[in-house]
Amino acid sequence: MRMWMEGGEEMKGAMGLRCGWDPPPIDAQAKWVRLNVGGTVFLTTRQTLCREQKSFLCRLCQGEELQSDRDETGAYLIDRDPTYFGPILNFLRHGKLVLDKDMAEEGVLEEAEFYNIGPLIRIIKDRLEEKDYTVTQVPPKHVYRVLQCQEEELTQMVSTMSDGWRFEQLVNIGSCYSYGNEDQTEFLCVVSKELYNSSNGLSSESSHKAKEESQTPAPCPKG
Repeated sequence: MRMWMEGGEEMKGAMGLRCGWDPPPIDAQAKWVRLNVGGTVFLTTRQTLCREQKSFLCRLCQGEELQSDRDETGAYLIDRDPTYFGPILNFLRHGKLVLDKDMAEEGVLEEAEFYNIGPLIRIIKDRLEEKDYTVTQVPPKHVYRVLQCQEEELTQMVSTMSDGWRFEQLVNIGSCYSYGNEDQTEFLCVVSKELYNSSNGLSSESSHKAKEESQTPAPCPKG
């Protein structure tokens, strides 16, 4: 189509005039979603919200049987705590759970269950179970035994220790007995062992042995 100005001069490019700005494409407008969570507005994409197909957020932005009010800006109104929504939204963005040091995992779990985000629920529950196990784990109990032996028996006794027992201390208590013309030196040998608690009690040693916190050697006879 040609247009002519007065005087017969052709107006070139009249049909190619454009305005100073272009409205965003319809697809781009539909890509972004505003969420008003407890008074705090979050801006994200439909692709992010639909990363978990069965989640409340995916169903919300797809309009599946969920009637949600909107504020004056068109953002979906969600009556939940915005404090814990940030980690949930970030999880949908990159698949990792990142929390501030003062944020309670239990609070994020509560919101993850509300929004029905299965993988995040499993991650938080695993972390909480691991934390509970660390807190409730009882440190090992040290059991000590004091054994009395003669000098000639000492080397054999130390070399044959097994079942987790280890040498701690050797105390020379002098000569208590005389055999012929030789005095036999007596020693107190202190050994120890670590016992770990289990659901059935001490697992590495029976309970009656565990009571041997200190075994006093028999006194030397007076001759």
